[in-house]
Amino acid sequence: MNINEQIKNVISQNDICLFMKGTPEAPKCGFSLAVSNILKTFNIKFHSVDVLANDEIRNGIKVYSDWPTIPQLYLKGEFVGGCDIVKEMFEKGELKEVLKKKSLI
Repeated sequence: MNINEQIKNVISQNDICLFMKGTPEAPKCGFSLAVSNILKTFNIKFHSVDVLANDEIRNGIKVYSDWPTIPQLYLKGEFVGGCDIVKEMFEKGELKEVLKKKSLI
């Protein structure tokens, strides 16, 4: 299985999937910390992938999404965005609406 297929499988098997640097318990960058904390405010379970643990995934996710930065958030298979987008959606109440619409909260 190539890296693209591995990434696709992880995303499809998890309703909420966050590709981040580090883990939610021990983030390794401020942007990953921010998105992880935003998700935690909703008291929802989410799957995280530590891109620092695997260079293939770290580079592959950028190609998969055609998005140059990490973290990257996926909801029910759909790419939402990185830190700036997620933060802005959260502040405007849009993230909560998307989570509700996708029956995640």
